[in-house]
Amino acid sequence: MSKIKQSYAQALSELELILSDLEKNETIDIDLVEKKVKRAAELISICKSQLTKIDEDLDKILSELE
Repeated sequence: MSKIKQSYAQALSELELILSDLEKNETIDIDLVEKKVKRAAELISICKSQLTKIDEDLDKILSELE
C-alpha cells in the first residue's frame, strides 16, 4: 500500500464500496475476501485515527476558549 494519506471521506467511501461488494457478491473468491477484509481493516484504522485527532484538536480549541 502506498503512503499517500487518504481523507476520512475517501477512506469511508472506499470502505462502503468494499462492504457493498461483499454483500452483493455471493460467490466471491475466498482469497479476494481476505484482501478486502484486510483493506477494510486498514481503512477503519485510518478513519479511527483521523476521528481521534479531530477529537483531540477540538478539545484543545475548546479548552483555549475557557
